Amino acid sequence: MKIISYNVNGLRAALTKDFIQWLKTENPDVLCLQETKAQPDQIDTLLFAELGYTAYLHSAQKKGYSGVATFTKIPPDYVYFGMDNSEFDAEGRVLRTDFGDITVINVYVPSGSSGGERQEFKMKFLEEFLKFKQNLLRERPNLVVCGDYNICHKPIDINHPERQIGVSGFLPEEREWMDRFQALGMVDSFRVFDQSAEKYSWWSYRGGARYRNAGWRIDYHWVSEPLRPRLKAAAILSEAFHSDHCPVMVELDV
Repeated sequence: MKIISYNVNGLRAALTKDFIQWLKTENPDVLCLQETKAQPDQIDTLLFAELGYTAYLHSAQKKGYSGVATFTKIPPDYVYFGMDNSEFDAEGRVLRTDFGDITVINVYVPSGSSGGERQEFKMKFLEEFLKFKQNLLRERPNLVVCGDYNICHKPIDINHPERQIGVSGFLPEEREWMDRFQALGMVDSFRVFDQSAEKYSWWSYRGGARYRNAGWRIDYHWVSEPLRPRLKAAAILSEAFHSDHCPVMVELDV
């Protein structure tokens, strides 16, 4: 099973940048998108259906904002939108799909970069999401939790970490949350295969950051520990240019 996760920073904009041809070439079994910024009636799902994908869309109530979508060639056994929390579900941030004994969670963690109120919202979301994941893990031990976490876990995951002190996305409390997330039975699939530095998935549009590779690794496929032996590959697909993010990929033996 090949799963790609991608924050597209607006799906309608990505579709104008040859996104469908890219998807046809990559041909994942499951595609998890974040920050779709579109209502269901604004997404031409026929473009995806022509490639064999069924669409599951969880949009934010606010138009042009947030939203996640999962497109799959494998018929899911179960689909669930949100995490039973109206405050966060209104922003379209979590989408669950079950495939046999594997559950894929598509998540878009809020950004806290706009200031204190949103940072507080982000930290509250993280705690609720951790509870949601732990409760689900009890009944579904094989989890893939993919998406945009808006957190760099380790200094290796960010350019010039000494310059990022006090910056949302690299705050001590955010990184400590990710330590707890990992300690509760989760594996950073990319680091199983690649321990090298300067591997990023997001770059600011400012100052030629992508050209200089002054990036952050904030997009992940975390898998639960029982899936570690079934990992076949993981990679950052940095040659895709539809967004300020790039896609990340994991392959599992099913």
